[in-house]
Amino acid sequence: MLIAWLVAGAFIPRALPSLASVTQGNNSAFLPASAPSQHAADLAAPFGANNLIPVPVVAATPAGTLTPADQAWITGLQGDLAKVKTVVRVHDLGRSAGGQAEQLQVLSNVNGGDDVGQKTLIGSLRSTIANANPPAGMQVHLAGNLAINVDQQAKTGNTGNQVQLVSIIFIIILLLLIFRSLLAPIITLLPAFLAVAISGPLIAEASHAGLKVSQLAQILLIVLVLGAGTDYGLFLVFRVRENLRTGLSSRDAVIAGVTKVGESITFSAATVIAALLSLLFASFQIYSSLGIPLAIGIGVMLLAGLTLLPALLAIFGRAAFWPTKNRAGASATGAWGRAAGRLVRRPAIPLAIGVIAFGGLSIAVTGYKGAGFGGAISAPAGTDSAAGTALLTKYFPTSAINPTNLVYKLPTPVWQDPQPLVAAQSQLTSSPLFTGVTGPLNPVAGVTLTPAQFTALHSALGPARSLPAVPPPGSSVPPRAYQAYRATAQYISPDGRTIQFQTALSAGDPSTTAAMNQVPSIRTEAASVGHTLGATDYGVGGEAPAFYDISAISNSDLAHVIPIAIIVIGVLLAIVMRSLVAPLYLIASVAISYFAALGLAVLIFINIQGTAGISFILPFLLFIFLLALGEDYNILVMSRIREEAHRYSLREAVSRAIGFTGTTVTSAGLVLAGTFSVFAFVGSRGSGGSQFRDVGIGLALGILMDTFVVRTVLVPCTAVLLGRWNWWPSHLSRTAADVPAAAAEPAGQEPASREEPAAQEPAG
Repeated sequence: MLIAWLVAGAFIPRALPSLASVTQGNNSAFLPASAPSQHAADLAAPFGANNLIPVPVVAATPAGTLTPADQAWITGLQGDLAKVKTVVRVHDLGRSAGGQAEQLQVLSNVNGGDDVGQKTLIGSLRSTIANANPPAGMQVHLAGNLAINVDQQAKTGNTGNQVQLVSIIFIIILLLLIFRSLLAPIITLLPAFLAVAISGPLIAEASHAGLKVSQLAQILLIVLVLGAGTDYGLFLVFRVRENLRTGLSSRDAVIAGVTKVGESITFSAATVIAALLSLLFASFQIYSSLGIPLAIGIGVMLLAGLTLLPALLAIFGRAAFWPTKNRAGASATGAWGRAAGRLVRRPAIPLAIGVIAFGGLSIAVTGYKGAGFGGAISAPAGTDSAAGTALLTKYFPTSAINPTNLVYKLPTPVWQDPQPLVAAQSQLTSSPLFTGVTGPLNPVAGVTLTPAQFTALHSALGPARSLPAVPPPGSSVPPRAYQAYRATAQYISPDGRTIQFQTALSAGDPSTTAAMNQVPSIRTEAASVGHTLGATDYGVGGEAPAFYDISAISNSDLAHVIPIAIIVIGVLLAIVMRSLVAPLYLIASVAISYFAALGLAVLIFINIQGTAGISFILPFLLFIFLLALGEDYNILVMSRIREEAHRYSLREAVSRAIGFTGTTVTSAGLVLAGTFSVFAFVGSRGSGGSQFRDVGIGLALGILMDTFVVRTVLVPCTAVLLGRWNWWPSHLSRTAADVPAAAAEPAGQEPASREEPAAQEPAG
């Protein structure tokens, strides 16, 4: 078994693509086709030259204006770029207003889903520019979404490696403190490490079948599989150590451990997979696309936990726990054993205190504000795309600041009747929603074409998209008018039936919440302008509309996906608990834990740090992960309580179960919270920014609160107060709460062993 896993861990990553090569960082790429902003993007497709992928190239001389020699070099570069594989053609979009920069547009037919091809394209374009030897002082860089996305993938790959490395170091140190042995941490972690190594390439291969993978999914996969995998390892390793202390041989201890804990591990993984697959019902693909990748990771981890980990424990036996002594009969009461004894005597008091404290934190949820709707769409610092974006912003602001685009479909080519453009331009310019508007009649700053001039230029020059950078010799068209008409290619499609206006919003930066909230009014104004133009269809595109749609779809998904996840996990809990009552308060405990954790995140990030909002993804992921991972610990604790309840009264069963599982649960919680903290710290320094920070810290806080308070205090207290009704309608519900269940063993069965097992040795 060990050899099989080692071979798989070595072969699969070499045979399949890496996960980092297929990730996407722009959240708007995950919007459904029905989203209004996506409809606008579809309308604007003609500006991408029939779905060819555009790559802006900016050449600038900050020390002065472009010289004829510079222009000759740029013309030569245009020809060189056109020879790059998958490049269909290269357009010269003209000079900046001050004459310091020129913008080229490379159009490629590289497949939108071919991540390797896109990476190759960007690398080839950069090599071509470098080999062309730009004139002294000239800066030439790539910009645009494709170049940024390629740089982000490289940055995210490094971030993922850092998260994995730091997480492994953290887990090993923590496990060394928990076990106080040299081999146990490695044995516990190795299956999780191999699961990460194998599941990543499997997911990357699945992406070629249409599965979208976000940067968040890539980093969460590492954190979740390492954290949850270590948790499952702790469940089994602690039970094997306990069995060794009862005098069993090494192999018998492993067999008995898998027999008892195997069901808990299986159902724990099943609850996580069920919660993740419930995300498939989400409309927003950044949620729905999380489900399958993470479920694949947990599935591989479950297989490793039930096969590789027992094999390792069987191979090493008692040596796995060296130098600690696990002699038969060795015992230690442990802090959780003593605490559990006090809890079961007066369960109502700690339960009431916990509910009041968590309820107080939950009030802070009313201050929640969403943010981070765009994801990691900015170019990573220090990259070529970052330099290109800076040049584009400086010299071509209308095309660089992600303007809000108003796109219209016309019944006839615009040059047949350009007069309505004047009324539409005037209507947009006078609207208080916009501070600047550029369009077909004013494509260059300082130059405005009349309808008659536009018609005459089209008759004299033909389609603007095919014009060279400078007028041909002998042309009677003034250079200023020539450059203005050539620039209309950004606003008029080749067939003349689609036009667009680029606007600057009075609400400010399109990525802000104020701009997002202005979108309904912008869409209303766009509809009115469409009537003025006689348009047959229209759309509003750009950051603000996309973020508005993301916010609306995210809230809608939160409302209809969570009930599905609750029902599915409730059914699984009912099966493993053999009860219809226990799942009710176990899921309720997740709800109170969720609102308290989200409230604490609001207090930390918004009230104390003063940030504008928390990543909009956090409320959704926090619920799904607390529901799934919280039930992991519920299954472990409640399964042990049920096991002990067959031999002891419920109060004694709860006390003993918490004594045995308290260290396991809190150790597992520390591991998982620690890995999410690593995710927050390392991820926030990469291209994920504050989104990774919010998600990582929010989940870490939620898991710590859930582990140290809800699972080990509130849930056991509730179980004691409910008594035998915990198990209704199973056989245990008909056993008196204060009478050992051994008296009611079914006829023909031997009673369970009365040997007093040793309590868990305390962590640290």
